[in-house]
Amino acid sequence: MLCKLSLRNIRRSMRDYAIYFFTLIIGVSVFYVFNAVGTQAAMIRMEESMNEIVQVLATAIGALSVFVAVVLGLLIVYANRFLMKRRSREFALYLTLGMGKGKISAILLLETLLIGIGSLVIGLLIGVGLSQLMSALVVNLFEADMTAYRFVASGEAIVKTVLYFAVMILASAVWDTAAVTGMKLIDLMQAGGKSEKVRLKNPVLCVVVFLIAAAALGYAYYQVGWKTSGFRWKEILVWIAMGSVSTFLIFWSVSGLLLRIVMSMKNTYYRGLNSFTFRQISSKVNTTVFSMTVICLMLFVTICTLTSAFFIRNLVNKSFLELCPADFEVMLDIEEGESGTYADITEMCAENGYDITADFADLREFSTFRDPEFTFADSLGSLAEEMRNEHPNYYFGSPQELIRQSDYNALMELYGRETLRLGGGEYVLVCNAPSFTSIRNEGLEAGGEITVFGRTLRPQTARCLDGFVSISSERENYGVFVVPDDAVDGKAARRQYLIGNYLSDNKYAAEASVRSNFDMAERTAAEKGETGIAFIFIVSKLDISAAIVGMSVIVTFLSLYIGVVFLIASGAILALKELSECADSVGRYVMLRKIGAEERDITGSLFRQTGIFFLLPLLLAVVHSVFGMKFAIRIMEEFGSENLFQSIAFTSAILLLIYGGYFLVTYFSGRGIIRDKQE
Repeated sequence: MLCKLSLRNIRRSMRDYAIYFFTLIIGVSVFYVFNAVGTQAAMIRMEESMNEIVQVLATAIGALSVFVAVVLGLLIVYANRFLMKRRSREFALYLTLGMGKGKISAILLLETLLIGIGSLVIGLLIGVGLSQLMSALVVNLFEADMTAYRFVASGEAIVKTVLYFAVMILASAVWDTAAVTGMKLIDLMQAGGKSEKVRLKNPVLCVVVFLIAAAALGYAYYQVGWKTSGFRWKEILVWIAMGSVSTFLIFWSVSGLLLRIVMSMKNTYYRGLNSFTFRQISSKVNTTVFSMTVICLMLFVTICTLTSAFFIRNLVNKSFLELCPADFEVMLDIEEGESGTYADITEMCAENGYDITADFADLREFSTFRDPEFTFADSLGSLAEEMRNEHPNYYFGSPQELIRQSDYNALMELYGRETLRLGGGEYVLVCNAPSFTSIRNEGLEAGGEITVFGRTLRPQTARCLDGFVSISSERENYGVFVVPDDAVDGKAARRQYLIGNYLSDNKYAAEASVRSNFDMAERTAAEKGETGIAFIFIVSKLDISAAIVGMSVIVTFLSLYIGVVFLIASGAILALKELSECADSVGRYVMLRKIGAEERDITGSLFRQTGIFFLLPLLLAVVHSVFGMKFAIRIMEEFGSENLFQSIAFTSAILLLIYGGYFLVTYFSGRGIIRDKQE
């Protein structure tokens, strides 16, 4: 009998359970999809280094899933509060008819279990389907081969999802039982008529608070967006705290001003049901100031994390293609006074048993030079002292790196970039580190004459040339001076470079061979006691690719996970609060019908209420995000700032899908609630 009654209650309360179902199904799907990443990656052919990254990612997601489970568990309990309130009179009727609280608890337990099982099944089915789409994302992020892929469901992820959500559902059932035990008949019978007390606020005080909060926010925005000095974590925490408190104060003041502002616009206020609509909105905002603040901040974190994740991924890909145009690089630092032990790296390897030409199809070997008398400060000329004061952390006494024009042009031919043509007394400064480019340009614009090895040179242009010598994944060339070949002292070589492309099309096999041969040559040189080699730095395109893919994949997946969960939490809290208000306001809608309001106008009023209620925290979160992303871009300026629009588009699509989905479910559920008592 209890089971039959539970099923009947679920069918009759389907509209009330819509948000509960929606939240559980999305939660289960998201939980499964991210915890199945390891299994999906196993179905794709990728290199061993990428498999290690997948393991790290799976571990990180597993740890983050505990936090996600706590958030979703709290959401389930919060949703149950709404459902209990909505069914107060039903429970009062049960008690009046003589049903014991134990049986009511049993009914709720059965309903919770049935809803939980149904949501788990549907959510897992959707999650298994979505996880196949996740495979496409894995392929894109890991640049893997999908020929070995096949449809698969992750048993481990299913078990973990069922286990976590079973604990959440049981915890919710325990809370329901405790709530039923404390129920009083008189409270249940009057629950439908109770509403939260709304206190009117002094409009003058609201204006003052709003101006103070806006000024504080503006100051925090300036600090994170335009302040030029270095950042300290203590300062950043102060700005975050200032922004959070200001957000609360803005919602507090707006809740007291919104209705008065609209009332002053008489043509708008008295049109249709606008007076009723805005009084309802004012009441909702007034009683949810803290919730609005939390939701706004969660949406802010969501927008920033999702946009930054896609932004980093796009920039890393672009930077990799641009800044890593060769397969392999060896850099050898030469101790001062030991220059000339070997003519080049090829000779060093040949003397120690390794013929480099057997592994490389295209090679460039060259040296860079340093004049101890030509430092960073010397390159800035008359601006040196001013720059010292502005940037006290920079080392202005460091010798600058010089490269012959012929060597630079040969390297650019390998890279597929433009070559240079210098006059006899000219030089070009090549730099791509954003933090240094502006300083270098100021030095060039101020005159830019330099003296190297006793010869004075003038800049060919008053701007740096965007470029680099070493392959990399970041813009980290702080400045290399391209000078005429006869302007350098051949004995002043301080670095030797070998940069080239493999002969074999199998890059992995070629790299293994090259590294093995270099190791052998180094050991042989060491056994012979040869000197002059201070340090050998070896880097390859495969190394760089693995490093940046690992970083971008982990950041992207974890940001997606956190962002989606925060979106679910924000949408669910707003939805439940809106539906609770609808349940409390049913009598007002009945009265509107009695005085002749048409159903179309009533549902239109509800649509505007729901839309504005969802839109208010989102609008302020978007404003926060504009300045938050400006700060993030400054932190990531080494990568550049392209492809931001594409990242914003991806984030907007996710917001529209989840947050917009909650809005629609809330509106249709609320419409069903206010139609229940039509007369």
